Amino acid sequence: MRKSLSLLSLSLVSAVALSALPARAADTTAKAAPAPAATSPLDHAGHSTGTVTINGQKIAYDAVAGTITVGGTNQINNNLYGDNGKPLPGSENPPKNAKDAPPTAKIFYVAYFKQGANPETRPITFLYNGGPGSSTVWLHMGAFGPRRVVTNTDQHLPAAPYELINNNNSLLDASDLVFIDAPGTGFSRIYGKDAPKDFWGVDQDANAFARFIVRFVSKYHRWNSPKYLFGESYGTTRSAVLAQILQNDDNMDLNGVILLSEVLNFGDGVDQPQLDPGNDRPYWLALPTYAATAWYHKKLPSYPHLQPLLQQVEAFAQGTYQHDLSLGSELPAAQEQADAEKLQQFTSIPASYWLRADLRVGGLQFEKRLLQSSDETTGRLDTRFSGPTIDPMSEYAEYDPQSAAISSAYVSLFNSYVRKDLHFGAGLTYLPGINFNGHNWDMNHEQPMGGSKYTGLSMNVMPDLAVAMKTNPNLKVMLNGGYYDLATPFFAAMYEEHHLNIPEKLEKNISYHFYKSGHMVYVNPVTLKQLHDNVAAFIKSTEAGQM
Repeated sequence: MRKSLSLLSLSLVSAVALSALPARAADTTAKAAPAPAATSPLDHAGHSTGTVTINGQKIAYDAVAGTITVGGTNQINNNLYGDNGKPLPGSENPPKNAKDAPPTAKIFYVAYFKQGANPETRPITFLYNGGPGSSTVWLHMGAFGPRRVVTNTDQHLPAAPYELINNNNSLLDASDLVFIDAPGTGFSRIYGKDAPKDFWGVDQDANAFARFIVRFVSKYHRWNSPKYLFGESYGTTRSAVLAQILQNDDNMDLNGVILLSEVLNFGDGVDQPQLDPGNDRPYWLALPTYAATAWYHKKLPSYPHLQPLLQQVEAFAQGTYQHDLSLGSELPAAQEQADAEKLQQFTSIPASYWLRADLRVGGLQFEKRLLQSSDETTGRLDTRFSGPTIDPMSEYAEYDPQSAAISSAYVSLFNSYVRKDLHFGAGLTYLPGINFNGHNWDMNHEQPMGGSKYTGLSMNVMPDLAVAMKTNPNLKVMLNGGYYDLATPFFAAMYEEHHLNIPEKLEKNISYHFYKSGHMVYVNPVTLKQLHDNVAAFIKSTEAGQM
């Protein structure tokens, strides 16, 4: 999920002090089980058991917190090293000098297995956030793990102590769960010569996740289980590439791919669209989110209900607005004035501002402008949030009030929970996001089946998802999004799905679900329940692998 003010960079979360948690009710208390001998903190596996109550049903589970080591490429995947530079058991032809060791990653995961379930028929879902370069603390502690951080407001949370409760909407009623931290995030670590080059990039990252999943299903005997990918934000980018790799390189058909807050084509992002002149898609694709945000903040009193407003805005956006933007400098002045007045009607931002912006207002400008009269900046991940403006004279939003409002609670509680209940992390620092230290995320991407090469703002993984669906015609795709998300606007996600290069008969394999929420649909218990119910129904309808 986590993303910075640019789709190409990462919003890091500051480390915070751990908070002691009070004793929990019996149905959420994990119990220690004997742990195997470990040679280092990362080699240790934390074993525990617990129960979670979901809609009145008590589910007992086994939990494992540990790491799986993968190579930087398939060629060196069986030539792996431990943290001390020594070859792991089973390594092949290790070099004499550990400094020349090939890149490897110890990928941290937390897996929850329902007790007494048949692994041959029990679904298993692999979950991860995005960034690029984010850990998966957000989905784990906010969405579907057995415990949930309490964030029932669109205001900045008070400081610690925070509250961790039974997650009544954990997905354990429908599937076993595996939360994965990307290499270099959380407790995942990378090693070896030039390791960042082998893990920090679109294709490198997806291949590392593929190697992890193959090793995981082998380790836990889950090759014949119904299998799902659940990615949020850049995690949806990863899912598109990963699904194609698993399908066509590893002979692993998936039952479903679940996308939350989708971004497949980076040319659709509205963070800094001025960097890609001539591409007007971001502006009209973001307009419905602008309107929803203005409506939420009571800037549009003539529209009492959201859905009728969105219907009007969407029609204008993909009709008149899209057409007029395409005319560029040839747009007649009278029509430009009419468009500016319409945009003011839908957003409350004055027509004069739209005219000065040439009808093109980016996301960071909108976040700064909407509540400017009260010196407030709206959120990016969730525009319902707002916070004091850093610099009233600047043009762009300098920070994301939503991220600032809740990050401390997530990071603090996970640091306590993982050590106290999951018995992992002694002597280790949990990294909510990658410290790139001068390394750039490699945005080069080779399309499958001999397709084009994409990079930077033009990076596009829509062809990957299309190939995965074509080579596995039974694959089902579920899109979820929030109306108040400016990081990955819901209308842009719809546009991408409707423009996949797939046969018409496969379009029925895609389902759409939208919520009165932001990027992190799960931060509010009402929309979390809706998300849970929709995802659980999706898994139930596809777990048998039927057409």
